Amino acid sequence: MALNLWWMLLVALGVLVAAIVVGVLLGIRSRARPDDRPTALVSRAERLRSLPSFRAAVRRRMTLLSGIVALGAVAVLLGGVVAARPMAPKTVQPVNTSRDIMLCLDVSGSMSEVDVEVLSVFEELLKGFEGERIGLTIFNSSPVQVFPLTDDYTFVREQLQNVRASFDYVDETPEHWVGTLNGPGASLIGDGLAACTMRFDHEDDERSRSVILATDNELAGASILTIEEAAQYAKSKGVRVFALNPVQGKDAQVSAQLSDAAALTGGQSYALRDTTTVGDIISEIQKQEATALKGQAQVVLVDSPNLWIALMLVAVLGFVVLLIFVRDAGRARNPGSVSDAGGARDAGEGRA
Repeated sequence: MALNLWWMLLVALGVLVAAIVVGVLLGIRSRARPDDRPTALVSRAERLRSLPSFRAAVRRRMTLLSGIVALGAVAVLLGGVVAARPMAPKTVQPVNTSRDIMLCLDVSGSMSEVDVEVLSVFEELLKGFEGERIGLTIFNSSPVQVFPLTDDYTFVREQLQNVRASFDYVDETPEHWVGTLNGPGASLIGDGLAACTMRFDHEDDERSRSVILATDNELAGASILTIEEAAQYAKSKGVRVFALNPVQGKDAQVSAQLSDAAALTGGQSYALRDTTTVGDIISEIQKQEATALKGQAQVVLVDSPNLWIALMLVAVLGFVVLLIFVRDAGRARNPGSVSDAGGARDAGEGRA
């Protein structure tokens, strides 16, 4: 853009210089060939042109005409600058007013038959959120973060669909198991919930944080934390847990343990296949006030034409005013010039 401005400056300067040169040459030519001027029809017109007042009037007119040319060139130049869309740097700090939600999915063997249903519920939940940051962590004997908290819902939807497609597999180790079998045992719910709780960022900010935990709570092995201890940890971090229970009503003790852990954090447990589950979870999450989260400051280029437009308007206004002034001054001088020329002629004849 800087190069374009320099080119426009050179072009405008060239036009201005050319106009001045043409004006000077025309002035020299008019002085060299007085008989071609209309004033040559007046007897002894050279005496009129030699008068100081006449010369002053010619200089004043030439100055005004040069000013018109200069202002026209400047107006054209400024119009080119405006058309080039001048930009200016501006520092902005995006602010995202939202809540944080971590989807936490048990991908152990006992959940294989219902995980596709769970992912469908996750996608339904996504339709009910607007601006919330959403992440996904899966776990079995070890946790894996599929994607961090983000408000790019197109990306979130693609990732959920990819995970769901990975359950239709023929390999011995499906894609969604990669990284989740790095420890002893299976379906370590307490460790998985604690890992999901640790995935939240901006710990110093007061924000609405929720974990949507989908598990059958069928522990197979020795976990570091029990589900009750993991719930206590989530509570200490201000994280509410909403549990999706695919075995609601089948095992009262397992269901009660999952419900108690969710209630400890201020959340609730829901049956996976209840028709109101999605709406109830969205409603509970949105009860907490969304808070502003400041993003990283960025320097962006924005359109900044105001100054150039104002200068262009001033130049155009000056051009029009000078043009009208020269035109009116010329009309006012013509009758007087003829009479003055007549007087000069009569005076000459009288002296003769």
